[in-house]
Amino acid sequence: MQDLHGYYLEDLEVGMSASYAKTVSEADVYMFAGVSGDNNPIHINEEYAKTTPFGTRIVHGMFSAALISTVAGTRLPGPGAIYIDQQIKFKAPVHIGDTVKATLTVTEIDERRRRVKMSTEVTVGETVVATGEGTFMVDRRPADAQQTAAQQANSGE
Repeated sequence: MQDLHGYYLEDLEVGMSASYAKTVSEADVYMFAGVSGDNNPIHINEEYAKTTPFGTRIVHGMFSAALISTVAGTRLPGPGAIYIDQQIKFKAPVHIGDTVKATLTVTEIDERRRRVKMSTEVTVGETVVATGEGTFMVDRRPADAQQTAAQQANSGE
């Protein structure tokens, strides 16, 4: 993988996996509310949140989804991949101070359409907070890069 381009379609295999973890701060929640415009008081008003079944503020569900995007755009498939589709099911709340981990695992590769399906899972400790499946468009290796890779393989580099 290069800095400005992630894995090429030919580099991917079913079972490959990558993760990203982040401890969510109160500032993260306020910034996400500002950027997204989602000022639901369950996220930003502790007095209101105390009256809900959660008893305290919870982190935006889409914050967890954004961590999935972080993995896809920076690790696997990485820079250059295009997000096509995401199904997601939120299963448990995330709280300020939790360390949230998003993991993507390649489950299917459609070389003809340049699509890669990945299972997407977000956890806090052992608790799954979101799960689903994402589809990404991934570039094929450029012809000149394929020749270089083949030459390196043939020369034993």
